[in-house]
Amino acid sequence: MFLRPSPWPGRVLALVCLSSFGSLAMALVAQHYFDVRPCPWCVMQRGVFLLLGLVSGLGWLLGLQGRMKPLRLLSLVLVAGLALAGLAAAVWQHEVAAQSASCNMTFADQLVMALHLDESLPSVFMATAGCNEAAAYRLLGLPYEVWSGLLYTVQALAAVWSLRTLRNER
Repeated sequence: MFLRPSPWPGRVLALVCLSSFGSLAMALVAQHYFDVRPCPWCVMQRGVFLLLGLVSGLGWLLGLQGRMKPLRLLSLVLVAGLALAGLAAAVWQHEVAAQSASCNMTFADQLVMALHLDESLPSVFMATAGCNEAAAYRLLGLPYEVWSGLLYTVQALAAVWSLRTLRNER
């Protein structure tokens, strides 16, 4: 009679958290150890991964405290939205910004400067390359923004799938 809640929303939130922080760590290793310099759009995507990690981690941890279905629901909705925003940034970087010689004063640059991220944590959020320069960096043959876009896509799909499992528990 009593349905046991699905473990998948919590697992998805944990995986999104780990993959987001892992992606951010890989970007920092690439920057500081392999001299892969980030552009403003790269830096903005770092911010999205940081937010994804925080939101999903908080949703996962709060869900461990018992039946916190509304918080998990909210976390999954935010994860889906943030992942789609990150995907949009990755696509824009790949299709538009990478074709321009400079990406100074684009939306990404203005956002990072308005939030003072480049001043508060320059080792993470300071853009040191132009978009066309950053487009030349590759990991296993693909530009970094393509890898980010793929991860954002998987995260968004996983969040939507988990939302469906939560909805089916009613």
